[in-house]
Amino acid sequence: MRVVLFTGKGGVGKSTVAAGTAALCARRGLRTLVLSTDAAHSLGDALGVAAGPEPVEVAPSLWVQQVDAQLRFEQSWAEVQGYLLSVLEVAGVDPMAAEELTVLPGAEEVLALLELREHVRGGDWDAVLVDCAPTAETLRLLALPEALGWYMERVFPAQARVVRALRPVLSRAAGVPMPRGVVFEALERLHRELDEVHRLLTGPGAAVRLVLTPERVVLAEARRSLTSLSLFGYRVDGVVANRVFPEGGADAWRSAWVRAQSTLLAEAETSFVGMPLWRSPYRPHEPVGVDELADLADTLYDGQDPLAVPTGPAPFRVTRTTGGAVLHLALPGASRDEVDLARHGDELVVTVGSYRRLLSLPAGLARHRVAGASVTGGVLRVRFTDPGTP
Repeated sequence: MRVVLFTGKGGVGKSTVAAGTAALCARRGLRTLVLSTDAAHSLGDALGVAAGPEPVEVAPSLWVQQVDAQLRFEQSWAEVQGYLLSVLEVAGVDPMAAEELTVLPGAEEVLALLELREHVRGGDWDAVLVDCAPTAETLRLLALPEALGWYMERVFPAQARVVRALRPVLSRAAGVPMPRGVVFEALERLHRELDEVHRLLTGPGAAVRLVLTPERVVLAEARRSLTSLSLFGYRVDGVVANRVFPEGGADAWRSAWVRAQSTLLAEAETSFVGMPLWRSPYRPHEPVGVDELADLADTLYDGQDPLAVPTGPAPFRVTRTTGGAVLHLALPGASRDEVDLARHGDELVVTVGSYRRLLSLPAGLARHRVAGASVTGGVLRVRFTDPGTP
């Protein structure tokens, strides 16, 4: 099974590209599901069909789904939400306002990922394609499983033990109800499920595909996205340049656009060297419907397999050396000045711009000391030596 996530700056046409890729896969006989984690839910509009909260077959071998976030929220978050509502009730918050306050920011996207997990576990599909939220939201979303994992492994167990032991005293002192066992169990379940999502999306069968338009601001964001996605261990398998003006014609206005786009596309070739850069021409009308979208994707991929598994080393790997090891972390486009590295116990803290990742070192490296680090060719290399090595 292949899982491909489509993301990009808002308005670049990622929903169209995701839906078109799905339609082309289905045309080739693959059982394909395309679903959305974007609250805007444009998939149904792009395909010209009524999409619902459960997979609906809209063409032979093609299913579409718009996740019912409210329903999934109630199923996955009911115990925690109930506790938070009880706290807000004691505090005198209006019930309607309290219900709004207990909805986590980004909950729709998180629960859509849990929906993706269920579909992959079910094994009913040859391909699952995901129309993600715009880039910034997607990056925060994909960083969540690892960040929550750090909290659950280091802070949560001690906190849970204290609250369970002192619940009667704390309840009287604070004047609000303390969380019960079902609340902690719900959080632990959410952590396990998100951890499984993280393993799935960083595995060999999954990849992220960036969608952009040939505009300077959009290209700059796509470059940053490649670096940030690699930081968290997600493999980017290609880039789609959408709405590219075709060459030719005597129209001075269009000729100026063609020249400007050609310059930016040449920059994109350099920025994303080593991976496919597919181009989708600007069409005289908006493609809507399964057939038109499949035709768009057929032109876009130009005979290539839209689900080809990327080759090359994984974004995160460790190689052994005489007397130690080298940790490799792909950071395409990053320079040494942009990367900050620190070590705390058995963790490496890697910061690139506004994004930070805590890397838990493999057991074999935890006892080694850091001998040096460098950023060359878009790869962070951290050298470790055995404590006994001079």
